[in-house]
Amino acid sequence: MIRKITVLLAFTFCIYNYANAQTNHEQSGWFFFLNSTKFNEKWGLHFDLQVRSHDDWDGIRSILVRPGLTYFIKPNQNATVGYLFTSTFTRTDGTPNTTLIEHRVWEQYIISHKAFTGNLSHRFRLEQRFIEKPSGDAVFAQRLRYFFRHVQPLTHTESGFTKGPFAALQNEVFANIHNKENTNNHFFDQNRAYIALGYRFSKKLI
Repeated sequence: MIRKITVLLAFTFCIYNYANAQTNHEQSGWFFFLNSTKFNEKWGLHFDLQVRSHDDWDGIRSILVRPGLTYFIKPNQNATVGYLFTSTFTRTDGTPNTTLIEHRVWEQYIISHKAFTGNLSHRFRLEQRFIEKPSGDAVFAQRLRYFFRHVQPLTHTESGFTKGPFAALQNEVFANIHNKENTNNHFFDQNRAYIALGYRFSKKLI
């Protein structure tokens, strides 16, 4: 059994949201835990947990729990199907605080390859979203997401990148492909860009 764990704690995170025909800049805390367990050559388990804060780190805004079952097509390709539960704690001046629940079914395909002396991965994810509205009604919508991540080791070793400092560049684009009228009424939902420096302690952690 092989496990790979990613832990990310971001103190500042900027989301570019196209809702309301403008760009909203938010600074929030974001804790991200990812565990990938491989049972054998073909099957594995995906799990990630995220906790995000309100703007200016003023309390918890949302909690996401996302398990999934992964099939490894090739060493550099895999497909996953899973479920997501998320609760969002909304706060609007003049109205009571509310908690909105969303359930998702999701499918994704990941392919990775060498780029320069690092590794570049591409992830395509389709989500079927069951979204609770403040009115108490639930709507169904679908969203497509494309994500790429490049990890560039900052030291060179002949045996491959198993330990040491690295730079990471990633970006994710969200597109509402079904029922955008009941989400934010825009085809392009969000764009999330991230640049970081990190240190890999072993081949099981990155």
